[in-house]
This record gives sequence, structure tokens and C-alpha cells, in this order.
Amino acid sequence: MRHGGAHNHRFSLDSGVMIKDNHIRAAGSITLAVERVRTSAPQLLRIEVEVTSFDELDEALAAGVDVIMLDNMSPDDVRRAVRVIDGRAISEASGGINDATLVAYAATGVDTISLGALTHSARAVDISMELGDR
Repeated sequence: MRHGGAHNHRFSLDSGVMIKDNHIRAAGSITLAVERVRTSAPQLLRIEVEVTSFDELDEALAAGVDVIMLDNMSPDDVRRAVRVIDGRAISEASGGINDATLVAYAATGVDTISLGALTHSARAVDISMELGDR
């Protein structure tokens, strides 16, 4: 993937904080989840929040997060969200994006695009090194 110009989202779970839907539900809101993270995470660690609606987007922006993952939004909604974010956070499109839809998402102006299809849909290569009889 690196040879094609892609970069890892992160290298390990401690490379950044990603607040997803389950975390938001457990905390009670995006605001409360971000507040909990800020009390224990290192100051320079980026906080990313997954949003699925414009109400959640507004709450994430008000909470001052570093990265906003626009999850399962259409290219038109991502384009609109990028305008709302207006550089106040890094924007990331994610969810259901594949090689057929990638160009449409790239044209939205989003900062980054996550493609799970690069890993979960890749065919396995048999690299066993079994030696046969002579």
C-alpha cells in the first residue's frame, strides 16, 4: 500500500484516540466521551471522533476534536461536511468506500480517506515454503 501512495491510519492502538459509536453511547455523548479522554490521554495525542450525522459533526467541532471521521456518508454529504468543518479539524471519509467510489470521495475535498477494502477484501497469497520430496 505504501508503494501506491497510501499511509497507515495509525501503527498501534496507542498512536491516537479514536472515539467510535460504542464509546459515544457508553459515555452518553460525544462531548462527554471527549472530556473523559482529555482527562487521561497525553496532551499531544490526537483525538478522532466518528460521526454519522450533521448534529454529531456540530458536537464534535464544539468539543474541539482534532480529526472527524465522516462515517458512511455519501460523497455529497462529505462535501457538505468538509465545508462545515472549514479547516477546524482534519476531515476523514470512511465506510463503504472502495475502488469504484474512491474518485467521487476524493473530489469532495476531504483531507483523508480510509479504505478498509484495502485490507479486509484483499486476497490471501500462499507464501508457504513447503519443500517437496526429491
